[in-house]
Formats: sequence, structure tokens, C-alpha cells
Amino acid sequence: MPVKIHQFSAILLTAGALLSPIHSKAQAVKIHEGPAYKTGICEPSIAVDPTNAQNIYAGSVLDNFYQSTDGGQNWTTEKLTSPYGVWGDPVLHADRTGRIYFFHLSDPEGTNWRSDQILDRMVCQTKDGPEGTFNEGSFTAINGKKHDKEWVAEHPTKGTIGLSWTQFDSYGTEDPNCKSTILFSESTDRGLSWSTPVIISKKFGDCIDDDGTAEGAVPAYGIKNARYIGWALKDSLYVSRSLDGQHWEDVFVSTQFAGWSQSYEGFDRCNGMPITVVDHYPESPYYGRIYLCWGDQDFSMGGEVYLSYSDDAGANWSPKQSISPQGGQSDQFLPWLTVDPTSGILYAVFYDRRGLEGAATNTYLAISRDGGTTWTEQQINEAPFTPSDAVFMGDYNHISAYDGVVRPIWTELNQGQKSVWTYLYNEAK
Repeated sequence: MPVKIHQFSAILLTAGALLSPIHSKAQAVKIHEGPAYKTGICEPSIAVDPTNAQNIYAGSVLDNFYQSTDGGQNWTTEKLTSPYGVWGDPVLHADRTGRIYFFHLSDPEGTNWRSDQILDRMVCQTKDGPEGTFNEGSFTAINGKKHDKEWVAEHPTKGTIGLSWTQFDSYGTEDPNCKSTILFSESTDRGLSWSTPVIISKKFGDCIDDDGTAEGAVPAYGIKNARYIGWALKDSLYVSRSLDGQHWEDVFVSTQFAGWSQSYEGFDRCNGMPITVVDHYPESPYYGRIYLCWGDQDFSMGGEVYLSYSDDAGANWSPKQSISPQGGQSDQFLPWLTVDPTSGILYAVFYDRRGLEGAATNTYLAISRDGGTTWTEQQINEAPFTPSDAVFMGDYNHISAYDGVVRPIWTELNQGQKSVWTYLYNEAK
């Protein structure tokens, strides 16, 4: 979601030989580092190229694009530009043809919050392969409202790109007449144009940008052309589903006791919004299973990362279960989930405070090979970092996996510097 600042400054960094060549043991790699300011680089997104898993693409606030052609050992950094503005919430995707998509918020006048046009559309910029150049971008319909917090999915056989996000009648207002809702649009021409957005949620939230706002829309395509979009409102999690692409219904999945806008020491605001993924591996015993993953808090367990799934096209959902049962009463929070479409294996990344004191924080990778029933966990950062309430750490981290190449991405704060990291994990073959 947008960063409320009047001026943004970032350092352009080109990463050379960051670490020695990868050995059989996985390792953490720093992609980018810069001053923290109040915000600084954060909200990273990452994509493994399905046409060549050694090509890895990533982005971070505000306008940073990263690229690696050696599996993530070495990275270059580029500043993204567009006549429609590049204003945060980067979402990266690499499709089945090798096209790279960089979705972001808009600021067409380039004056951010001084402009009435800020957040007036969702923007998609694309390029083909690591040698390509980003185009100026396509965008969704402009309707005089504000558009925020998007995410993307690709149809596994058709290649259709689906985009979901929150629409605000007026961003950040307490006016009870202003509403927020979940929108969905599709591109059938590889991101060159977009269908007229449709309101898919039947429930409306407020426009404050807090628990009472309908947010967190993450789409996923099912195995029979169905569409599923998880999102949060107040103390509840929903999946909006359409089995035919025309008619939508909201299905309640779980209570979220703390709401989606949470707080942990050093994280004045921490997102617990849900993530939606579907198992598309035809040989998986869980083929077609829909997963929803989210963060929540309670007094007995602290921060916890939960998972629920559906095996009947989203009509019914399993009771929630923790994906970090070894975490005990320590905090686990800010999760993201993915499923490798070539194996059906689930991978989750989240922050973790087991065995630590105060605001000290590690990053963990959790893996499930049995449809989310059991999980193995491992720390993937080099050393704990300590966040600060005075520095925004972002609303999400991310993770991508294809053909056993698994790349989580996350943000750290160390000695006044924000940094974006990945971890080079490859499944044994």
C-alpha cells in the first residue's frame, strides 16, 4: 500500500560479486542496501522464470527492479520509470513465456500526495527476458477512485493474467459514506490491455486503511478455470470465488482475531493479510487444493502463521493449523506462501522470534511435502536484525518457486540501513 511521504530518495546500487559461488549448502544473499529514512527500500517481491530458473527477478519500494541470471548469486539494480508514475507496492511475475511483469501503484503527475491523480489506476510494465527493456506500461480503468494493494496470478494453461486489488472511494478518509471493495481484472494479451474491472466482493469496508477496510486481495486460478481471491475485513477472512468467471460469491474461511492490521515490537504496523495459492502439479495427491495462509495474534500463542485449505473448489475449508508448531509462544508473523507447480511442495517465509529477546528478529523458511499437514523449518538469515517502530518495514515479504528453485525475499534493518535479501535454496534432484 502507498507510503505517505512528500519526498523519496534512494541510492542506486549495482550488486557485483556479492558472495562466492554457491556451494551445495544454501546461503543468504544481500540484493540491495540503502538508507532507511522513515521508509526506504522494503516490500520486496520476487519471481523465478519458468523458462529458465536461473533467471530471477525482484522489485522493492519505491521503484527498484533487480535481476539475476545466475540463480540469485549476483544482481543488477535498475530504476523503473513510467509516464504513469512508479509509486510502490511492487509485484513481480514471470509468465510461462519468460515475460516479466512489474505491477505497481500510480503517480502520473509525479508529485505524490500533492496530486489528486495519485493511485488513480493499477500499472503493469513488462519486458521479455533478461535482455529486454521495460515498456511504459498498461493500466486498468480510471474511474476517479483510488486503487491500492494489488497482487497477480497466471492461468496455468491459458496464460491469462489476473489482477486483484482494493478500490477506495476516497483513500484514508473516515467518511462513513466512503467504501472499499475488492476488484478483479484480466489480461489475455500478456499485459498489454486489461478488462473492465469488476467488483467481486459482496461485503464493503471503510476507507480508513485499517482492519475495517477490505484489503489483502491475492488471486489464484483453479484447475477448472475457477478464480479464487482471498482477502480480509475486520475480524474475518474470505475467499471470493467464481467457477465460471462471471458469477462471484464470498466464502468465509476463518476468524482473524487481531484483524489484518497488527503490531509487533519494532513493527508499528504489520500485515496479516491472507495469501491464496493452488496446487497445479497434476501428479500431486493434492492437485487442485486451494490454500489460504495468514498471520494472526492471540494472548496464548503470540504471533502465529496459519493455514487452511479447500478440496472442493473453495466451498468448504479445513480448520486452521499453525505452519510453525515448533515456534511455541514466540512470535511468527508477516508470512507469504507459494507452491511449486512442478512438484506441489509448499514453501512459506515469515519473520520469527523464537529464542530471541525484545525486537530481535530472524527470517524462517518452512516447507511442507504433504499438502500442509506437516512442516519443516529453518532459519535463513545470517544474523538477527532489530526493526524500529520509527522505520516502516513494509506490508509484505514474498517467495517464489519453480522446478525446485526456491527464492524467498525479505527486508532487514541494520544500523540505519534497510536491505533486501534472498536465500538460495534448491531442492535436491
